[in-house]
Amino acid sequence: MFDKILIANRGEIAARVMRTAKRLGIRTVAVYSEADANAMHVAMADEAVLIGPAAAAESYLKGDVILDAARRTGAQAIHPGYGFLSENAGFAEACAKAGVVFIGPPVGAIHAMGSKAESKRLMEAAGVPLVPGYHGQGQSLEELTREAAVIGYPVLVKASAGGGGKGMRVVTEASGLADAVASAKREAKAAFGDDSLLLETYLGRPRHVEIQVFCDTHGNGLYLFERDCSIQRRHQKVIEEAPAPALSDETRRAMGEAAVSAAQAVDYVGAGTVEFLYQDGRFFFIEMNTRLQVEHPVTEMITGLDLVEWQLLVAAGGRLPLAQEQLSCRGHAFEARLYAEDPARDFLPAIGRLVHLAPPAENRHVRVDTGVRQGDEVTPFYDPMIAKLIVWDEDRGAALRRLRRALADYQVAGVTTNISFLGAIAAHPAFAALKLDTGFIERHRADLAPPPAPVPAMGLAFATLALLLWREGDSAKAAATSGDPHSPWHQTNGWRLNDDNHHDFRFVDAGEERRVTVHFVTGGWSLDLPDQTLSARRATLTGTTLSAEIGGERRTATVVRSGFDITVLHDGHVWKIKLDDPSAAAAERESGDGRLAAPMPGTVVQVLVKPGDAVTAGQPLIVVEAMKMEHAIKAPAEGIVAAIHFKVGDAVAEGTELLAFEVTK
Repeated sequence: MFDKILIANRGEIAARVMRTAKRLGIRTVAVYSEADANAMHVAMADEAVLIGPAAAAESYLKGDVILDAARRTGAQAIHPGYGFLSENAGFAEACAKAGVVFIGPPVGAIHAMGSKAESKRLMEAAGVPLVPGYHGQGQSLEELTREAAVIGYPVLVKASAGGGGKGMRVVTEASGLADAVASAKREAKAAFGDDSLLLETYLGRPRHVEIQVFCDTHGNGLYLFERDCSIQRRHQKVIEEAPAPALSDETRRAMGEAAVSAAQAVDYVGAGTVEFLYQDGRFFFIEMNTRLQVEHPVTEMITGLDLVEWQLLVAAGGRLPLAQEQLSCRGHAFEARLYAEDPARDFLPAIGRLVHLAPPAENRHVRVDTGVRQGDEVTPFYDPMIAKLIVWDEDRGAALRRLRRALADYQVAGVTTNISFLGAIAAHPAFAALKLDTGFIERHRADLAPPPAPVPAMGLAFATLALLLWREGDSAKAAATSGDPHSPWHQTNGWRLNDDNHHDFRFVDAGEERRVTVHFVTGGWSLDLPDQTLSARRATLTGTTLSAEIGGERRTATVVRSGFDITVLHDGHVWKIKLDDPSAAAAERESGDGRLAAPMPGTVVQVLVKPGDAVTAGQPLIVVEAMKMEHAIKAPAEGIVAAIHFKVGDAVAEGTELLAFEVTK
């Protein structure tokens, strides 16, 4: 076994690998960019090496710099994690030349499975069932158009070199193919350095089922059961579970054996994932990821195994610890991916400081894999994942209850997250009833991501009580340090001459003013809210935890303040409101819905209109690439493009006006 390894990754991924390495007594070396100097994975490592600026292309993707860090620190092996260089055959080859063990598959296997087109040709030869499609070398629009017509619409356009939903488009009719091909090629080139595409029959309502495989250098290969990853947005997984529900034992076995055959066809070594589409009792190979997957913890939860430990063992030349017949599966597990993103804005990534971060308590049922801490920044440079929440119990129903509770207990303030969205999925009757397929989110989107609603009375009540208690605390401090602690100027009871004792608060909720009047009454307060009046008594604030008797019931919430912004977290709900500040409110009203401004820092990759063009509501105007995804800026109404402020290739800051627009209707 190794004495020291370098982890060529960051965040949650690096932290996950380090935990196993430390348990095994292996020293760890972290690498970090300038943006990650204070990151959690850097603090966890025994040693850490700065490798470059914030941009991944100038740091985490520079294999020569990472190999130099391994040489300088004496690391015997490099674990690439999952992402960045984990499926880079050139880097694996460079490791071999440098005499450093690459904790991953052989170069040949990465090459073979790195191209979706080539891998499908190999799988066809190995007898693994494939989705009908085109995997050829011809990449001109004319050739792709001809092949799409042969396949029949709808077709799925996919980047041959990548995964994660990048470079993937569904095309329902021939007229949309050219735009989809152009967009997919741009995205694939940016993400993978390769813009080659393939085409497949688009299955209407398939499930995405994947098999975890493992092989060693002694000719042994096995599968560690399956995972269902059907709950996806933008072709990226959101919630995964293991084992895959509602599959016959015969199908499970057939898929597992096909996955091992796929791995052995390319002389695979180490951990890998073979992905299938499953529909109407049939399954089809779609790709093999030659690395450990983000969702591997659900497999660990049902098997009781540490897959990173197996990776290290196999990379050191050892045999697989168990044979196929020795493996067992117990219970059911879910993994939910917590992202800094806004489901209401088409899952636009969010950036900002994690002002408050409190995950649920970990135990044998609940696991949290994360790479961030309270106070850390979510930057535009990397994937916006905050954590993976994993739960386990004896059966699917019990595990689903655990998931709902753990999501309700997960608290994040400072950035917009998808926690409420995940909670809505976990609570949806169709999800509980196993009505699963890759179109689940789009089909139920109105239920899962409804339009933003005003902060309810309970949220306003918590925010108001917190402000009262904060003021009392500030006043008490001021009194204690003043020359006259008994001065009436230190009172906070809302005293008025010839009027009842009261305070007036004004909040701004999504640009709308919300007023609350607090009347001081015997034993507590009476809160005049926009739509009702509530009584409140016995309020206490300890840190960020507010407890009070509101409307005759004892309730508890977390209330976080950052400047004028107040976030209330209560029973899985996240309510954001702003204490009224005229200048901030004016700026918010002037910004409108922001649809003609850059949603976050990015690069202009396409300008679709020119000054003077008449456009219709919803028509795409400019495409900005941010955090590895393309975002189309669309016309908010029918109008005229007055001016365009940027050209293709220009970098734009968040909130920057991209074009001038005049509404005509």
